[in-house]
Amino acid sequence: MITYVHPKSSMDQLSQNETESLQKTAGGELSDLLTKCCLAVLNSGNITDSPESLLSSSKDFAVEVIQKERGIKLKLYNPPETAFVNGNIIKGIEEHLFSVLRDIVYIESQSQMYRTLDLTNSNTITNWIFYILRNAKLFQTGVEPNVVVCWGGHSICKEEFNYTKEVGQALGLYKLDICTGCGPGAMEGPMSGAAVGHIMQRYDKGRFIGITEPSIISAEPPNPLVTQLIIMPDIEKRLESFVRIGHAFVIFPGGPGTVEELMFILGIKMNSANADQPIPVVLTGPKSSEKYFEQLDHFIRTTLGENVARQYDIVIDDPEKVADICYSEIQQVTQRRITLGDSFNFNWKVQIDQIFQEHFHATHENMRSLNLTKDQPLNILIANLRNVFSGIVSGNVKPKYIKLIQEKGPYELHGEPEMISNIDKLLKYFIEQGRMKLDTSQYVPCYKIVQ
Repeated sequence: MITYVHPKSSMDQLSQNETESLQKTAGGELSDLLTKCCLAVLNSGNITDSPESLLSSSKDFAVEVIQKERGIKLKLYNPPETAFVNGNIIKGIEEHLFSVLRDIVYIESQSQMYRTLDLTNSNTITNWIFYILRNAKLFQTGVEPNVVVCWGGHSICKEEFNYTKEVGQALGLYKLDICTGCGPGAMEGPMSGAAVGHIMQRYDKGRFIGITEPSIISAEPPNPLVTQLIIMPDIEKRLESFVRIGHAFVIFPGGPGTVEELMFILGIKMNSANADQPIPVVLTGPKSSEKYFEQLDHFIRTTLGENVARQYDIVIDDPEKVADICYSEIQQVTQRRITLGDSFNFNWKVQIDQIFQEHFHATHENMRSLNLTKDQPLNILIANLRNVFSGIVSGNVKPKYIKLIQEKGPYELHGEPEMISNIDKLLKYFIEQGRMKLDTSQYVPCYKIVQ
């Protein structure tokens, strides 16, 4: 089966030079990545976190960028039948295919600036993130702050999933937009609930923003509710994107990826330069998840201290309270942006330490070398803890690092006895709760604790 897909929005009019450059890049070293990401998008709604399962189910799939007079089109070979209705590709999936092309291939093919940027410079990194988001047409004019970033696990139970929907509906009734990591579970539930809240309010301008990165989306297809899909170059730029565009943050139960996100936002809130920045963070779940938050809160208090634990609120089994907090805090965010003359769409004023912007490669050496002791500046410790959980996510779902672990064995984590013990207890709890991967029956830890 061969299908042609035509571009929409920003890519429906390209110059011949742009088209030739894009076609050359798509057929080069990015070809394999483009194929994997397009296949993930075509499997939108398929609940998996295994790149191997996606590839094995569509061994004959391929994608080709075809030049035409006014631009390009995609030629799909043997795409999944589930992406079509009555022989026509589903519109949302069609749009996401060109989001893949726009964010992975077009930016690389067209931006000479990208190849000359000093991406070790903090301001340059932030400006590059802004450019990518602007190119994706994410920013809106004349709209006051209303984006709630929702983080949480892709592997959650039905009760927790239903609760994320209840919170989403409560947020939707306030006409708040939802931004998540675009996958299933706690990333899909708030969007589903908010969609109902928007309908109840007859609010037809709602947005469901999904921000991901190549190695995640190639393993974890976007959920079908995402209306704006954005693929950032790596996990750190993905996390900074959330912080720059979000106006409030809600964190549901999850695994190591959720703790990574929490560490990132805590590292920013603990920066003294952000002391007057309203950055609301609410941790929430149903009554059955109360122990989860007790464990997570205990981990933070024992490893980072009481002051860090004061940077978030924990709300159990009360969706309306979560929404009330977010709405109220967003009003403060709005006033602060007006006072500072800062953008509603992109928080330029928030300061992010460069250590949180630098890409962490989860090699065995880098994981083994992480400094997990309290005898270091707090921001460095938080960054190192983020890297611990980021590395475990990589070892769980990212093909490059899965292969490394298959070749060299599990990562080794070293540190002070108390801290390494706390990390071990939290990770074991995640394993017991089935929060590491969707297929919990076959989970083998990608790490080992070295006392």
